[in-house]
Amino acid sequence: MSAGGGTKAILAALFANLGIAVTKLVAWGLTGSSSMLAESIHSLADSGNQALLLLGGRRAVRRATPQHPFGYGRERYIYAFIVSIVLFSVGGLFALYEAYHKYHEQSGPKGPHGFESWHWVPPTVLVIAIILESFSFRTAIVESNAVRGNASWKDFIRRAKAPELPVVLLEDLGALLGLIFALVGVSMTLATDNGYWDAAGTAAIGLLLVTIAIILAIETKSLLLGEAGAPEELRKIEQAITAGSEVERIIHMKTLHLGPEELLVAAKVAVRPYATAAELAEGINSVEARIRNSVPIARVIYLEPDIYRNVEQPADGVPELKEA
Repeated sequence: MSAGGGTKAILAALFANLGIAVTKLVAWGLTGSSSMLAESIHSLADSGNQALLLLGGRRAVRRATPQHPFGYGRERYIYAFIVSIVLFSVGGLFALYEAYHKYHEQSGPKGPHGFESWHWVPPTVLVIAIILESFSFRTAIVESNAVRGNASWKDFIRRAKAPELPVVLLEDLGALLGLIFALVGVSMTLATDNGYWDAAGTAAIGLLLVTIAIILAIETKSLLLGEAGAPEELRKIEQAITAGSEVERIIHMKTLHLGPEELLVAAKVAVRPYATAAELAEGINSVEARIRNSVPIARVIYLEPDIYRNVEQPADGVPELKEA
């Protein structure tokens, strides 16, 4: 996985979530807090998600085969999409179910009630978890700043071609907000001896995770469908094609990301008349070399040469260039 894939951020989040999950499970076992259980499952789901991202990065670097001639770069998108499904089902839906269960428990014969013992454990664990999660979130921000340039955070998450950093950023943000929701729910339960607050905190965690999962699913779906190169990359490619005397103009051009660091370029170009096919091939090779120098991730290039005959004047008065 490239540096743009944020391996450091993934590992930081993985180790933080594993440690946090264990402490939350212990706290839930001691107190029975539904917020602690929901946050425990959330951390376990996040740990599994980071493992999936690492696995996707490893599988994506496999060499191309006759059955998959463009390689396996898109596996990183597939595993990122699986992460959104895990976050939605294991994290979000489970938390909502636990909130529903806790609510009905509070409506039972015992009536609203708080924790029976170990009152100090949940807030202590949550404060420690917030501190640890903040370090993980900071690592993700630093790694993202190294590659996002001048883009806003919203644009970075929406337009990043490497899915790992946006996934980790949103997961860490969701983890911090979830911990705050859990802390509020637990603190109010301790203050009022009313377990409805614990159920409310759990429900807030579930709604938060479902929302983040949907955002991740939408963004990774776009990558799976296939996205074109960034506007700056397209501009550089166009300049590289028309920089020499080999090509007179671009008739049309399409680009497609085969993976985060691999771009396919296909273009039909108008060329000047060549005396021999060998000269034409040499000219096309020169254009391809310029494209690769300008945009190194443009690794698969198909150029179709053509010749314009004339300019016809259609009925609407707008000239239209015709191919030979």
